[in-house]
Amino acid sequence: MAHIKMLIIWACCLALSTSYAYGLGVNWGTQAAQTLHPSTIVQMLKDNKIDKVKLFDSDHWTVKYFAGTGIEVMIGIPNNQLVKFADDYDFAKEWVKNNVSTHLYNGGVNIKYIAVGNEPFLKSYNGSFMKSTFPALQNVQKALNSAGLGDKIKATIPQNADVYESGNSGPSQGDFRSDIRDLMQKICRFFKDNNAPFLVNIYPFLSLHENKNFPIEFAFFDEKSKPVHDNGISYTNMLDANLDTLVVSMKKANCPGVKVIVGEIGWPTDGDLYANVTMAKKFYSGFFKKMATKKGTPLYPGYIEYYLFSLTDENQKSIAPGSFECHWGIFKYDGHPKFAMDFTGQGHEAMPVGAKNIKYLENKWCVLNKYAEDMGKLPSNVQYACSRSDCTAMSYGGSCNKLDANGNVSYAFNMYFQMNGQDVESCVFDGLAQIVETNASIGNCLFPIGLNSAGVTIGLDAMLNILIVFFLFLALL
Repeated sequence: MAHIKMLIIWACCLALSTSYAYGLGVNWGTQAAQTLHPSTIVQMLKDNKIDKVKLFDSDHWTVKYFAGTGIEVMIGIPNNQLVKFADDYDFAKEWVKNNVSTHLYNGGVNIKYIAVGNEPFLKSYNGSFMKSTFPALQNVQKALNSAGLGDKIKATIPQNADVYESGNSGPSQGDFRSDIRDLMQKICRFFKDNNAPFLVNIYPFLSLHENKNFPIEFAFFDEKSKPVHDNGISYTNMLDANLDTLVVSMKKANCPGVKVIVGEIGWPTDGDLYANVTMAKKFYSGFFKKMATKKGTPLYPGYIEYYLFSLTDENQKSIAPGSFECHWGIFKYDGHPKFAMDFTGQGHEAMPVGAKNIKYLENKWCVLNKYAEDMGKLPSNVQYACSRSDCTAMSYGGSCNKLDANGNVSYAFNMYFQMNGQDVESCVFDGLAQIVETNASIGNCLFPIGLNSAGVTIGLDAMLNILIVFFLFLALL
């Protein structure tokens, strides 16, 4: 009888262990015209049994909703604040008091990490944060230690994988980028001394997007790609090769053994030829199965934590890197799941549990008035609408790329209309537009309705998009 009881207990534990996405977290960004309420996000994470979340700031109103949930939280410090933290230790101490300690009461928020900056050494930043990042990291960890939190909460830096490289060689030749090598060695040793993790963002999609010669199957995990042989090791996917390049780089920096966390990984679903549901589903299916093995990489065997990028689409992200930037979410802008997946990697795919009780604006769409007189003003009005909203689905390879000229105009007008809360003044466009109550969606191209947002409608930080979208739509019209 005792033997039977033990079997029952073992079976129950096994069922519980396979129902949770062990080691899986998710990034939640809020660069959207209308955002889901934090309580909705919390419920989505609970429903999908995801117990880690990475935020990009420390907004008190947002963070407080994770109290009592058990969800492990990583809060962030934006790049534009790094100088303050670097120059003023007292500022760092006050920040820790107001943004960390205040949440750590009995039943409070389970804060685990502080993300100091976000990919501050990207080549495209031209060294803007080179001097401030490490001192900021040091001051934040020092402030955590002073508050008696240093053993529980660690400061780290989310780095883009471009901080290390191996040239045309394999991972065994990896090293930190020459222009930041000394700095990265100091940072890595700091992590080792403080038992803090090295956080790296890795995107197989971007390797495919940026390099036409990149072997497409190497971005996935079904071992169909031609293996890359390096120093006696065969690599069949980009993720393993990339992580092992980091492992070798850390060893050369005299900081072996530092814990590695993948802070961002994912696949976009729109806005590019390779950004679609079919390829995203293939990527995630293989990734979750790989993650479930807990085997790590050839040079970093064992358990690795991963944070998916991202939870929801963000229609106000800069599209300078590409139109796909607005479509990284595993859920749509409204929290609706995009496709079936299995976070546990056990082979039981189902639609993720979406956001509940979402309220939308009225069933109204802003479209082209075909009977308008001054059609010569269309190009400038479309450019205006798209530079201040999100027209990325009409990019080459996007879900709305095959609309005719009138459809392009209507899509642009409607996105501006919805992202401005269906304000009637946002559907004028020199008399070229009209509001209709019949769904304006065309085929597989969804004309979305805005959210009656529990968050707020905010002004667009999209000036970098204007020239990109302008030339795009001159070609479309």
